This record gives sequence, structure tokens and C-alpha cells, in this order.
Amino acid sequence: MLYYLFQYLDKVMDVPGTGVFQYITFRSSLALMLSLLLSTIYGKRIIGFLSRQQVGETVRELGLAGQNEKAGTPTMGGIIIIFATLVPVVLFAKLHNIYIVLLIVTTLWMGTIGFVDDYIKIFKKDKQGLKGIFKVFGQVGLGIIVGSVLYFSPAVTVRTDTGKVDIFKQTTETVVAPASLEEKSTATTIPFFKNNEFDYAELLAWTGEGYEKWAWLVFIPIVIFIITAVSNGANLTDGIDGLAAGTSAVSVFALAIFTFVSGNIIFSNYLNIMYIPNSGEMTVFIASFLGALIGFLWYNSYPASVFMGDTGSLTIGGIIAVLAIAVRKEMLIPLLCGIFLVENFSVVLQVSYFKYTKKRFGEGRRIFLMSPLHHHYQKKGYHESKIVTRFWVVAIMLAILSIVTLKLR
Repeated sequence: MLYYLFQYLDKVMDVPGTGVFQYITFRSSLALMLSLLLSTIYGKRIIGFLSRQQVGETVRELGLAGQNEKAGTPTMGGIIIIFATLVPVVLFAKLHNIYIVLLIVTTLWMGTIGFVDDYIKIFKKDKQGLKGIFKVFGQVGLGIIVGSVLYFSPAVTVRTDTGKVDIFKQTTETVVAPASLEEKSTATTIPFFKNNEFDYAELLAWTGEGYEKWAWLVFIPIVIFIITAVSNGANLTDGIDGLAAGTSAVSVFALAIFTFVSGNIIFSNYLNIMYIPNSGEMTVFIASFLGALIGFLWYNSYPASVFMGDTGSLTIGGIIAVLAIAVRKEMLIPLLCGIFLVENFSVVLQVSYFKYTKKRFGEGRRIFLMSPLHHHYQKKGYHESKIVTRFWVVAIMLAILSIVTLKLR
């Protein structure tokens, strides 16, 4: 909202200095600072409120060191992340931007699913929470919304030929190319390859002429799969203090770089990458989200004063998935969100191998001492703060490698 106020003061009233609000970098900096303040200052009040409502974590007997001490720690802390993200976004972002609208919908949608799940666990005393089928329905529903908007909305366009065009017209922060060069496309980026654009529509080329108009039959299911996989991966990663929030913050920072350069024709031209008009505005949202995650770590670091619960973990996964898809970097998710992938894969391997060996040998056998993977290392005797720190280091290395793909092809 402040963006529109200062735009009015600049364009109509001609108030000196108000034009600075046109800059994405300036508004992103403000969003980051405000979200940090909200999550740290008001986070304490939210934790106090959750404690008074007896919104405490029920800890399963897992035989892990220090696990029992966590019983009664307030959960649903994802409310802090959602609150500290949305307030700066509403104040500093262009609310008419299609990508900002999608991200706000994603935050509220996944946050609601997670909240209902946590509510059932805590107040209904049902450890299973929201039934898995309803979670999947919610994730699929969001995938349909996001996929449909990205495919059908005329506001979502790309340009892949930035290297062939000179700079046209200078605005406050970006160089704008003629709209005729922008087009609707289901193209995405394949990392590490020189000619690295791939169009999902090509998967239907075998159907004959006019196959492009049916590309949504491929694109929307892919979006659904990515959102479901990443949100579940984030959910599984949220198992020990600071792990999910810290690794997510690293991935989100890398995505901020991708969105900024992809939404700026000068940088996209220099890097010879796909230019996505208006996507740079997502940098404001990401800055706000990043500040909320870092601020949440103030209370979630070991020993945690609050847990994010599914309210936070599902929201985090959903936002990261939508950001990656919107900026056409979804094929980087296995690398950028490598921690989520490994955590998810460790559970799949453990369950599959246990069922297979039970059927073949009469008794179930395990690959890991416990899954997800972070619990395996806890079982081996590593302190959880050491596990978290090392996972953060791995996440940083993966993020750096992901950023390097902008030039390493």
C-alpha cells in the first residue's frame, strides 16, 4: 500500500525523494528489515499467546536424546513466519503484480492447511492430524490454481532472446523491451546446459500439428507434483531445532538472486538467460519471507522456544516451490533444495526397503537407524545442533552451486 502512496506523491504531487519507492532493491531492503523486526519483536508475543493457549508440542517416544525435554514447547510458530512475511509485502510490494498475488494466495492456502493439521493434533488430541488425503487435495488444489494462472494469464510472459536485442528504454530500475517480443510460453530452464531452454509443450509434439495449445495437460500436473513434493519435503525436514527454517532461508536467498536477475532485462541480457517481465517484484516478497525465516530462527534455534509446526513447514515448502516454478528454475529444485530431497528420499527408501524385506524375509529391515535422515544422525549420537549446522553448510554449498548455474553451462 505504501508503494501506491509514494507513487502518487512522486507522480502527482512531485514530492522530492518519494521516487525511491520505485526501486525494487529499496523496497526489498525495507521489507527485509520490517519482517525481521516483526518476527523478533512480535514473535515473542505470539509465543507467549501460544503458551497461554497451551498450544504445546506432543513428543513421541523416539528414543532420541533430549527429545522428552521438548514436550510442551509451543508449536504453530509458522504463524510468526506468515505474519512477518505478509505485512511487509502488503506495505511495500505491487499488489496488482500477478506473481505477488500468487505468492500471497500460496502463503494463505498452505498456511491454512498446516494450521488445520496442527489444530487437530493439539486440540483434538489426534496425533495423526489432518488426514493425508485432505492434505494432498489441498496441495493439488493449489497446484491447479498456480499452474492455471501461470499458463493462462496474459500477465505471465517470457522472453528468451534477450541476447539478440539492444537496450531500449530506461526506467527507474529496469530496461523495458517492446511487448511484442514477450510471449506466452511453457519454457523452463535446464541447468548446466548451454542452450538451456526446454518447452514442456514439446512433450506433446508426437500428437501432431497444434500440439502447443494442449501444453497445459502437461504443465499443470508438473506444477502439482512440484508443489506437493517440495511442501512435503519441507514438512519432513522440520524435525529438529532450526533445521527447516535455516536450510529454507539459504534456498530462499538463492531464489532472490534468480528472481532479481530474471526480472531485469539488463542482467538477463548479460547472463543470456530467460527474461521474465514483472517477475523481479517477487524479490520484495522473498526479502520479506527471508527476514521472517531469520527472525523465526531467533526463537527456533537450539534449544527452541517455539516450533513452526505444519503451519510453517507446509507454507515454506509451498512458497519455495511456487517461486522456483514462477522464475522457471524448477529443474534446479533437486539441487537447490537438496536437503529436502534427501530427507524425503530417506523416508521413501526406509519404508520401501522395510516392506520389501518383511515380505521376502519375514521381518522388516532398515537402511537407516531412523528416518528422516536427521534422526539417523541423532541415533548415531550426534548432538542436534551439530547436525543442524552441518546441514546448513551443505545447504549453503548447494545454493552456491545453484547460483553458479547462471554462468556454468
